[in-house]
Amino acid sequence: MKQSLQLRTSQHLALTPQLQQSIRLLQLSTLELHQELETLLIENPMLERVDDALDNAVRLLADGCINNASVQNESEFKSPETTTTDSVEINPANDTPDNQVEVEAQNAGDDWSFDEAPISGPKSNQDDEDGRPQLEAAQTTLREYLLEQMRISIREPRDRALIELVIDAIDENGYLCESLEEIHASLPIDLCVEIEELQFALNMLQSFEPEGVGARTTAECLAIQIKRFPKIPFVTRRLALQIVQDYLPLFAQRDFTKLRKFLQCDDEDLREAQVVIRQCNPKPGLAFAAAKSDYVVPDVVVKKIGDEWQVMLNRDVMPRLRINQMYANLMKQQRGDTNLNPQLQEARWLIKNMRQRFDTILRVAQAIVERQYNFFTHGAVAMRPLVLREIADTLGLHESTISRVTTQKFMLTPHGMFELKYFFGSHVATETGGEASSTAIRALIKQLIGEEDQKKPLSDSKIADILGEQGMVIARRTVAKYREALKIPPVSLRKSL
Repeated sequence: MKQSLQLRTSQHLALTPQLQQSIRLLQLSTLELHQELETLLIENPMLERVDDALDNAVRLLADGCINNASVQNESEFKSPETTTTDSVEINPANDTPDNQVEVEAQNAGDDWSFDEAPISGPKSNQDDEDGRPQLEAAQTTLREYLLEQMRISIREPRDRALIELVIDAIDENGYLCESLEEIHASLPIDLCVEIEELQFALNMLQSFEPEGVGARTTAECLAIQIKRFPKIPFVTRRLALQIVQDYLPLFAQRDFTKLRKFLQCDDEDLREAQVVIRQCNPKPGLAFAAAKSDYVVPDVVVKKIGDEWQVMLNRDVMPRLRINQMYANLMKQQRGDTNLNPQLQEARWLIKNMRQRFDTILRVAQAIVERQYNFFTHGAVAMRPLVLREIADTLGLHESTISRVTTQKFMLTPHGMFELKYFFGSHVATETGGEASSTAIRALIKQLIGEEDQKKPLSDSKIADILGEQGMVIARRTVAKYREALKIPPVSLRKSL
């Protein structure tokens, strides 16, 4: 074989750095977007954030007084100036993400990209006496609460030490996670602690609040609470104790037929015992657990104005960026001949991509509201089938772009907060030849179960028959799948006396 040089021409698609950044920003959630932005602000000195949370912060001196000089200097430094903005048209409605708008530095010339935004100083609240921040009080833990009761009710140092030893073995649910034998085996022999002393310490602990703390099993926890409930008839209390101690699995399965047979009681007595048991708390220690609330901030808000549903971006989650004024003036004086040109280009790209991200989210949200108009008017039962391709074809975008936009982006509606993906669902054929959304079918199943007679709950087959009468023919296993997705128990666990 002879070696030779050959010249060939070919075409291929390449992702530019700006396009890669645009795709990455589009798929980020609001929290991830702000985290990414903080990193970029640190790395790029040309980029400046106008809506920084610390802009209006009040600085305090060592003695706790307000530093008025720093506030004044900040307001002088951040006074708004009239600047020129880049007239960049954002048009994300292209065929694919590869065809999205790109900003080229060489076409920009000497025009810099700025975002004008009014900056206001710290607002004074006349309702507050001193303007000091209100600090949240530290939450009392379960261990601290139990130790406090021990110090009040127990005086002997040895008994206190043993009770504190048992308290240390209590988990966050209020249960004793170690047996008394294990605790006894871990103690030094020279302390001469008997197992009976640990049992006494546990009995004292079980007399503390919250009721049921120190139990070793769920049955013991419920029994402790039932014994301490006031104003309960003796027969009802005895029957409730017998159920939780001997027949708790049958009670959890709501097998009332076997319960009546084993307990030899009628429906009225069993119903009264059931009311008492339901008043118990199976996890008494959770009341002292540190609650971690997860907050979701909507990206778009839907409101009804007149007869139309209007979609608006949530301005609170939209970062306001601009080019740093000091560095921009420096580059103008040196006619752009500095080492900051790459950072300037990256800052311009980021500002452009941020605008494009929120513009794309708004367009997709508007398209969803137009197609799910009945949902916003009548609720989930009026949801229509919708797939990503339908929105993509309407807006001239690729399905992957719609998928990125609808992932971890939330919409606030009069019916609640929903992820944008919630409005997409498969379809189920109807007898009339139409289609029904799977979301609407789940809403109907939830509505039917919510209105059922608890003494005679609807089975999955019965629900399928009812839906069939309304023209939606679905199988029993499909009803069971939707019911499990709604976290609704089966018919045997929904039955009551």
